[in-house]
Amino acid sequence: MDDRNLMENMLLLEKGVCDLFMHGTIESSSDNVRRAFSDSLNTALGLQDRIYSEMEARGWYQTEQAEQSKIASLKMKYTN
Repeated sequence: MDDRNLMENMLLLEKGVCDLFMHGTIESSSDNVRRAFSDSLNTALGLQDRIYSEMEARGWYQTEQAEQSKIASLKMKYTN
């Protein structure tokens, strides 16, 4: 397994962790539990961003720019 595969796996795992922490935050029954999940979510989101940024810097995670016409079309669709 090479570095790219390892980082792809790390990114997928971190996204899963974020999902779990988000649901924990939403479903919390007390402020203390909600705060613990929320703090953990923010930490996990930061780590996910760092992994993504490193992959992007290495050219392993590339995004496409959306066409302005598609953006305008979606804006019109959801503002009406």
